[in-house]
Amino acid sequence: MVKQDLIDSCPVRFFDTAASGGLKSGQMGLVTSKKGLGKTSVLVQFGIDALLHDRHLVHVSFDQHSSNVIAWYDNVLAEICKKKNISDYDELADSIIRDRTILNFNQEAFTLPKVIRTMGALKEGGIKVSAVIIDGLDLCKVPVEDIAEVSEFVAKEGLSVWFSDTNEGASLKDTVSADLEKYFSQVAHIAPKNDGVYLQVFKADGKVAEGIEVKLDAKTMLMTKK
Repeated sequence: MVKQDLIDSCPVRFFDTAASGGLKSGQMGLVTSKKGLGKTSVLVQFGIDALLHDRHLVHVSFDQHSSNVIAWYDNVLAEICKKKNISDYDELADSIIRDRTILNFNQEAFTLPKVIRTMGALKEGGIKVSAVIIDGLDLCKVPVEDIAEVSEFVAKEGLSVWFSDTNEGASLKDTVSADLEKYFSQVAHIAPKNDGVYLQVFKADGKVAEGIEVKLDAKTMLMTKK
């Protein structure tokens, strides 16, 4: 019951409501912002939601050590539990974190096709991955062919994959190049406004979106209602 309560009240529900049901199996999504504005926090919320749904999650980080990634999950999950007044946090965390795998790579030495092969190796080892977070990758340095290869793999395996990228663009065309944009079903950008910080949805379920946004709590960076 506690887990179902958390699923129902998970901050990602605000995104799902705003963005045509959110990211689906076989799709890729992209979250952008300027450096240090909250991309990892948002991706971790998507990751925790996948774990709450008993999906095996692989979190790939290109710019943080595993200990830092673990701290992000601990902090975000603790904030979510705090909002629901859940006291047995440690027991709950243990029950869902066992389905999480954290991988650290250097972009100069480890390409996206190698990430795909790692997913294949995990599958051969009996780990059925169904959700992936790829954080800290510089998309400007990624060949379009690599994104296309990942997209094909994601569709074939029925995964859902969230990427992040550092970008200050204020529109879809300024956030992601046209040759990459077609591979992402969801594109959202974190930007400050006069009354707070918002996750602005530029693309939802494969269609260009306008005026759709989800507010982020200024203190916790959790998605919330306006």
